[in-house]
Parts: sequence; C-alpha cells; structure tokens
Amino acid sequence: MKRYLSVSIILLCILFLLPLATVVTHVVQKVQTQQPSSAEEPAQIELLPHGETDNSYTVRVLEGDTVKEMSMAEYLQGVVRAEMPASFEQQALCAQAVAARTYTLYKIATGGNHAGIADVCTDPKCCQAYLDKEAAEKNWGDNAANYEAKIENAVSMTDGETILYNGAPILAVFHSSSAGQTKSAGEVWTNDLPYLQSVSSPEGATVPNYYSRVEFTSEEFKKLFLAAHPEADLSGDMSGWIQDRELAEGSSVDHITVGGIRVRGTEIRSIFSLRSASFDTQAQDGKIVFFVTGYGHGVGMSQYGAQQMAKDGDTWQDIVTHYYTGVTVAVYTPEQLT
Repeated sequence: MKRYLSVSIILLCILFLLPLATVVTHVVQKVQTQQPSSAEEPAQIELLPHGETDNSYTVRVLEGDTVKEMSMAEYLQGVVRAEMPASFEQQALCAQAVAARTYTLYKIATGGNHAGIADVCTDPKCCQAYLDKEAAEKNWGDNAANYEAKIENAVSMTDGETILYNGAPILAVFHSSSAGQTKSAGEVWTNDLPYLQSVSSPEGATVPNYYSRVEFTSEEFKKLFLAAHPEADLSGDMSGWIQDRELAEGSSVDHITVGGIRVRGTEIRSIFSLRSASFDTQAQDGKIVFFVTGYGHGVGMSQYGAQQMAKDGDTWQDIVTHYYTGVTVAVYTPEQLT
C-alpha cells in the first residue's frame, strides 16, 4: 500500500510541476531574447564631396625649414585637426574652418610674417597649428574614420566662405575659452579693431581646466617679476605687493599694480605663464596664488563658446557673426585681394 501511495504522490508532483517548468522555460527564453546585444558601432559619417573653391588655389606652408605647397582645402583640414577637438559639434568645426580660412587669407593679403617665402607656417605662436591626417588618425584611434570625416566636411561644407569687414578678410583670431566674455583687441594688443570687440561667451565650469591655480613662493615671484621690472619695490610683507586690480569687461584684468608698478593684465599673464589674463590673487601660506579662469588671449572666437552655441542649435554663421562684430560672410578667393 505504501509503495502505491509513493508512486501516486510522485505522479501528482509531475502533473503539477510540468506546466510550471514550461512557464519558467518560456520566461527564461523570453528574457534571454531581450538581453541587449553588444553596443552597436556608431554610424559612419558620410564624407561629402570636396569643395571646388578651396581646391582651386595653392597655399605655401612653412613647416620647419621646408616650404610645402598644398591646396587651401588640404591646409585647412590640417589646421582644424590641430586647433579644435574633432569630438566637437559639426557646426563648431565649420566655424573653426571659416575662421582658419579667413585668417589665412588675411595673412596672404598682408604679406604674413615670412618675407615672401611662405604664406603661413605651422607654428601656432606665429600662425596656426597644423596636423596631418596620418598623425591625427594615430591620436584618434577607433574614432579616426568619423573624426576625419567631420574635419573634411567642415572644410567642404564651408567651401570658400570667409569673414569680411568692409569687403576684406579679417584677422580672425580665436582662443580656447573665455571667462564668460571675450576681450577687445585693444585690451590685449596695441591696436583696437572694430570687428574684434568684447562679446558674451556661453561657457563655464564644464570646460576642461576652466579654473586653474598657480602659486609662487616669494622668491620665485620676485625673480620673475623683477626680471621684467627691476625698478619694482617688492620689500615688506608680500600681502602688500599686489594692489589696485582694475577689471576690463567681464573678469579680465586690465591693469594691476605690482611693487608700485602699474602693468597690464596681459603682461602679468606672460610673466607668470598664466592660462589667461582673467585672474585674482591672494597671499596664502607664504605664497602668492593666482586663481585663473579660461584659457587663451580671449580675443575673437572662443572655441568652447562656439561648441556650446552649436549644442544650443546655432549654425556656424550664427557663431562667427556673434564673435566677430559687424562682419559679413561670403565666398572669397586670393584673386579678389588684388
């Protein structure tokens, strides 16, 4: 009797458990089919046809001791690769291409810095930086194909487009980031220019290294400043060495008095190798500390400002006409310089 009872119990269990097993199997199979597959590769960006205008004339580029001749298109691609992160929005890259083209045409029109040997060079301290395709692809790694397409498209989408003031190419300078406001040319250099005026710039703490801190011991500070101004009086407590910080528009330092000598904020930036002339100072723990905002001379187009404008939906035309005051934009070639 016990034997039959055991068999009956087993059969009943099987009867009830079989549907449950079927349901569980179905659920497991459904979950498995819904598991996300490996991350899809980003769609490859379509490479647009190269523009005819930029390919129609040659630029002489001094690289080291060698002068290379290349089309304007090829040269601009190298400049945009070097001067702006390829991860930036397409419209920001287009604005950079237009600024670079305009700067190059300005150099050609004014004779540049190379006494007829070349139109421009690849030294960013003199002209614009330049990076060839092969070197850039090594830096970009897996993103190389899409980044290169964005760079080349930035040039071709703006083929020949140039920023003009009174019908001539402007000195289309640019910088990395501003402290919320760009500077006029007269704040930074000897001469003011009507199209390089102070404008608002939509950027902030999200910019890499937007805020920086640099500190110097009293002896380090004295050595650097007295080398430029040996007549300065840096005696007594260091807390009294720096006085009368005068601000221009925004937070840029126009002038500041150091050791009784009134100097421009741009000179302080140069003497102490600061990232910008937007700074404040404090004496802390036996050191003089600079608190700096932004990066670059601050004149013309802010690259991170351009990026934010592009993210906000602005076009490259919106960007360049914002940062360069009173300008127009039109296709332009060297033949029009004569």
